Amino acid sequence: MLKLESLKKGSHFKKALKERKIHTDYFSIFAAKNFLKPKKNHLIISFVMKKKIGNAVKRNKIKRKLKAIVQKILKIRGAINRDYTYIVFGKTKSFSEDHKKIVNEMTKSFKKIN
Repeated sequence: MLKLESLKKGSHFKKALKERKIHTDYFSIFAAKNFLKPKKNHLIISFVMKKKIGNAVKRNKIKRKLKAIVQKILKIRGAINRDYTYIVFGKTKSFSEDHKKIVNEMTKSFKKIN
């Protein structure tokens, strides 16, 4: 099973935000070719929420929901390319939306990036 690893430095975030972008109603995904060398069975992906979304409880719930969806998509072979570093920005609509709808939207988005 792949382990999710987060970006740590601001410069890494800036590099990842410059390359590929996909925006939906529920999230935005930014992807860059791996400039860091991930460990074996690791995927570099960060989940970011703006304070504008709401209080900490709401932001954390969205973040947990998106992480769970990514874990579910990782089980599908070839859905997420490990050669990329990803940043996922959550949006307020993903808080109240149905889980299945977001899963479908996210799989389409990750396939577009590859």
